[in-house]
Amino acid sequence: MARRRIGTEQGEAALSAWRADGAQSAPADVRTAVRYSLEELGEVAPGNSVEVRVPPAGVVQAIEGPRHTRGTPPNVVEMDPQTWLGLATGELTWADGVASGRVRASGQRADLSAVLPLF
Repeated sequence: MARRRIGTEQGEAALSAWRADGAQSAPADVRTAVRYSLEELGEVAPGNSVEVRVPPAGVVQAIEGPRHTRGTPPNVVEMDPQTWLGLATGELTWADGVASGRVRASGQRADLSAVLPLF
């Protein structure tokens, strides 16, 4: 398990700022909130079978299963920071994110609905 780089206090503060201001949040708060919540996903659902990408803020490997070692992972989830934070906080459902095209998920393990929301 990877060690946390964003402290709880700092991460919660960034999430609170994002909840208050949404898309108008300071870029540094959004990046910190995304990285903190990706670290939380890694804690809640440890593993290496799904790569969750939230460019340009961060990436994490999570979910138990076969380990990916080279090239493009077989299970990839990618979205923008606002979509990720919506999913992580429960302001957006997995089904709505996928249906709207805001979430791009490929691979048979790429459904994160069982572990979201995180907060």
